[in-house]
Amino acid sequence: MAISDIKAFLDQDEKKDLLRLLTAGSVDDGKSTLIGRLLFDSKKLYEDQLQALERDSKRVGNAGDHIDYALLLDGLKAEREEGITIDVAYRYFSTNQRKFIIADTPGHEQYTRNMITGGSTANLAIILVDARTGVITQTRRHSYLVSLLGIKHIVLAVNKMDLVDFDEQVFNAIVSEYKALTDKLGIEDVTCFPLSALDGDNVVERSERTPWYDGPSLLEYLETVPIHTDRNMSDFRYPVQYVLRPNLDFRGFCGKIASGVIHTGDEIMALPSRKTSKVRSIVTYEGELTEAFCPQCVTLTLEDEIDISRGEMLVRPDNLPEIGRHFETMLVWMDEEPMNRGKQFYLKHNTNTTRATVDEICYHVDVNTMEQRPADGFKLNEIGRVKITTAKTIFFDAYKKNKATGSFILIDPITNNTSAVGMIIGPTDAADIESERLPELNLPKLGIDKSHYEAIEKAVKDLERQGIAVNIIKE
Repeated sequence: MAISDIKAFLDQDEKKDLLRLLTAGSVDDGKSTLIGRLLFDSKKLYEDQLQALERDSKRVGNAGDHIDYALLLDGLKAEREEGITIDVAYRYFSTNQRKFIIADTPGHEQYTRNMITGGSTANLAIILVDARTGVITQTRRHSYLVSLLGIKHIVLAVNKMDLVDFDEQVFNAIVSEYKALTDKLGIEDVTCFPLSALDGDNVVERSERTPWYDGPSLLEYLETVPIHTDRNMSDFRYPVQYVLRPNLDFRGFCGKIASGVIHTGDEIMALPSRKTSKVRSIVTYEGELTEAFCPQCVTLTLEDEIDISRGEMLVRPDNLPEIGRHFETMLVWMDEEPMNRGKQFYLKHNTNTTRATVDEICYHVDVNTMEQRPADGFKLNEIGRVKITTAKTIFFDAYKKNKATGSFILIDPITNNTSAVGMIIGPTDAADIESERLPELNLPKLGIDKSHYEAIEKAVKDLERQGIAVNIIKE
């Protein structure tokens, strides 16, 4: 092969898009087996991996014709001994059309936080059900968690069809019941497959044992499912990560574009100061661009000198996020230590970190039945709706509209553990709370001349960076 051919192949490989997906299902539904089969049949395993797989299969009691493909993913000793998945296992492979990162997540309710972690960046979820049992409690729980994470594409993999003689009526009954569930959860894109992960039916190649099924194989679908429209390209959000000053002549703002598109010459607004300017240049390691979009990491330079620092945000003046200190959110408790309502947490939202308190718990969700119940706290893996107040103003969107600016984590200030993850629903109507809690600075009453307002606003902004919020009244 010529050097030019190798370079062309590498260039083409680099331009492939990436699909992140997770698998979820009840114990022994065949999640790890399905992914192992996907890797095996797509010929993405090395010889030494195959030899180790055959050796391990015999050691755990699977001697014979069948290889235990689950052993490719269940890497922990406890997982192999118990025959279950505990930790999130990530596997990477690629085909001629696309690159894939698969997160094999545990099915147990006690590992809900592991599934949330694995699904936080996923574009697609594969929900496995056993053809013999159909839609069960765990299926409903996993589907609820997938809808909570805002994953737009769902694959229902009806596995072990070989154990029900590939009966079309069994498959159709399960599909009908599952789509009734997803309609309630507001999940629109659901695609269903009859599979046998152990034998490879409809996994990589279409199976002759399901003549009544005329759809693609699972891999064919994964290679072609459109994900480029999943990103929010309409709302420009640019959380500033770092101010770059390599010399006296350059001042740029570094960060990752959370959503939207930006061009040189576009007008932007800096939050919270609300000062406006225009983009002078978009700088990258490879050189300057005329256009950038999410999720690119770039450095923006502006035409005007504006005081901007880490944690602030650049947006378009005619397209602002929610700006405030009070919001409602769905919260998933990740810490083994139960919630202490009197504790203040660190809230990390993009590049912004501030103190935060949980003001009110609206309800707790039973993840198995989706029933809402009153609660006064959270324990490990519990989920509910709460109201939160932050010490300083943050700039956010609803999670359903914009994942990047609608999510956050709560950090325990003592242990530094991640206590919870949150998906913002929207701002709370907290005008009365705002006036009660914030110290007030009434400039006209104090007799301060308007010429000093700008200097006072800058001083208050410095206080906000330290976590101290003040309500300024100018009129």
